[in-house]
Amino acid sequence: MSQQLILIPHIKVHNANALSSPFTIGFPAMTGFMGMVHALERKLNGQGISVAFSAVGVISHHADLQTHKGNNDFVHSIIGTGNPLDKTGARSAFIEEARIHLDVSLLIEVSLLALEQRDELIEKIRHLLNGHMKLAGGDIMSHQQPQFHVVDDDDNSLQKLQRQLMPGYALIERRDLLQRAQEEGLDALDGLIDFLAVHNTCTVTQQEDSDGNSKESISWTSQRKTSGWIVPIATGFQGISELGAAKNQRDESTPHRFAESVVTLGEFKMPHRIKSIDNLLWRYQFNSKQSLYLCEQKQAAQRVHALEPTQDFSESEDDEF
Repeated sequence: MSQQLILIPHIKVHNANALSSPFTIGFPAMTGFMGMVHALERKLNGQGISVAFSAVGVISHHADLQTHKGNNDFVHSIIGTGNPLDKTGARSAFIEEARIHLDVSLLIEVSLLALEQRDELIEKIRHLLNGHMKLAGGDIMSHQQPQFHVVDDDDNSLQKLQRQLMPGYALIERRDLLQRAQEEGLDALDGLIDFLAVHNTCTVTQQEDSDGNSKESISWTSQRKTSGWIVPIATGFQGISELGAAKNQRDESTPHRFAESVVTLGEFKMPHRIKSIDNLLWRYQFNSKQSLYLCEQKQAAQRVHALEPTQDFSESEDDEF
């Protein structure tokens, strides 16, 4: 089975939103990337191109988090931007925002695309990205020419695409690690911290020198609970109120719901280590029973399904949106 993909290489983003959830800072939330691709799809449909973007892969080439740590500081501080002085010469109040400069490539799965529309689609995407869109709240400064790829079941087409993504790190979902921690008796937050913490171990050994004198040798080792570049990531929202109307809501025709961020674990993985293109593509998923609006990967859902054979992740209960 072949998959049609559009690769937008090396998108340079200035001042993207680094506050991915109320308690995590760093790489933007996955909803920021998928929201940008969804907005791109709507703009293309409005210009007469019948296209549907069904999945998104994110590959990070460079990330510059705007923080500073002095010589004697214990924590990092946000590098903020101050507002202009008011008429009295004082600086007006403002809310500090965490920002990050990015160099990312987006891999977009395309469906409902006619062959004769490929060249027009590439040109329209290039035009829209040049000054008409934002990514994760940041300004798109530049990007390379979008490319069209077709990945078949054979390894040659996948390897050709993987070479285009190097050097970089694809963001992979690892919520199976949190599931494992909860089975060990930890709650979600303790399990997340347990996998992110760096454990330092000191080993003291006794050695004898050439004169027969005893001498202590001290060595330190640092490691995490599991291998890999594990990071916290925000992958969606969970509703905490019923659908209804809210005072002064922007769109009166759309039901309103208060929600909170869903945070789990992810892994930055080099693309040449990925065996299937579906392993790096994120898709929308809606769970009506638990009021979950998620971005997830197929392989992550399969791992959790293997850990919980009694839990049903079938499409009859979890409808895609």
